[in-house]
Amino acid sequence: MRFCSIMNQLLQVFPRNTFQEEVQKTKAERHARGFASWDQFVAMLFCQLADAQSLREITGGLASCEGRLEQWGIISPPKRSTLGYANQHRPWELFQNVFYRMLERCRAEVGNKTEFRFKNPMLSIDSSVVTLCSEVFPWASWSRQKGAVKLHLTLNHAGYLPEALVITTGTYSELTIARRQHYAKGTILVMDRGFIHFGWFHRLNQSGVLFVTRIKNDTRYEVVEHRPVVAGKNIVSDDVIRLTSRRSRKSYPHLLRLVTLQTDTGERLEFLTNHMTLAASTIADIYKDRWQIEIFFKLIKQNLRIKSFVGSSANAVWTQIWTAMIAMLLIRFLQLKSKAAWSFSNLVYFLRMNLLVYRDLWQWLDNPFTTPPPPPPSDPPPFQIKFSWA
Repeated sequence: MRFCSIMNQLLQVFPRNTFQEEVQKTKAERHARGFASWDQFVAMLFCQLADAQSLREITGGLASCEGRLEQWGIISPPKRSTLGYANQHRPWELFQNVFYRMLERCRAEVGNKTEFRFKNPMLSIDSSVVTLCSEVFPWASWSRQKGAVKLHLTLNHAGYLPEALVITTGTYSELTIARRQHYAKGTILVMDRGFIHFGWFHRLNQSGVLFVTRIKNDTRYEVVEHRPVVAGKNIVSDDVIRLTSRRSRKSYPHLLRLVTLQTDTGERLEFLTNHMTLAASTIADIYKDRWQIEIFFKLIKQNLRIKSFVGSSANAVWTQIWTAMIAMLLIRFLQLKSKAAWSFSNLVYFLRMNLLVYRDLWQWLDNPFTTPPPPPPSDPPPFQIKFSWA
């Protein structure tokens, strides 16, 4: 049985008709002359999967695969200037839309499976900074010598897939972006202390959104009720509190819950929440699981092209980041479909080694270290060079 290359099979995950629908919506090819948006998408996805570090490496890598490009839907490899111009001028919203279409497919595979027993959707919010050179990226100025873009991420703990992503320059605070987002009633929102804003917490509470965070050391409060604590869970106290600072109490007039945990190293952690019914140990476990969003940022920064860019304009940077997020979803999709226990980093590494290999992708994912079947006997023997020492 014959197979196309693994890169070709990866591209088949993205239906061309769905991609063209997004092209029409964003009018990405309004002024296109010969270079299709699909060609740009394949080139930028190749940049992520093959770890190409410049336009020269992208176009050169595609040119070396010229015999396979027709299978990928490309007539000829793009020129550096053509790809650079497309990244600079074609709307990055196209790749954002493709990302969310791919996200819907991943969610269908995951469902609502989570490690916790409660049925509430659980989301973590955080941001990560990608530093840039202010001379090369003057539009992203953040300080005198540095520029930056920020990735404001909402992570769904069902499958640890991103729920939403907002990309801004470094001047936008994570709290400003978080307050603009909408969260469904019953959602458990997990965040660190940088998001504490009692006026915003009041609006979340009024909307039926539950939150779990760490309390700041200078927060003033009084204990209203001491709740019983289950032994053996490292829970020191479980209290119902009321804010006593005039400003805080005016912003948030309701009662809150403060759960104190002592770790094995003796550190005391205090968790602030408006959820009054879950066990204190569950509140601590919820905040502990927030670390998954830090792992997510670490994975994409270490394994994808998201810290150095092949274009210097804002549109080119946004395009490359959204393409990296699409590549991340593609790899997570392969993890979900595979029967083997792939780690994210290992799967990225082995995909890069086998992008141009002709083999069944799904069989390879399940049994990556088995020898593929030999080609049919009708195929001509491979070319061999014989050396003579005469």
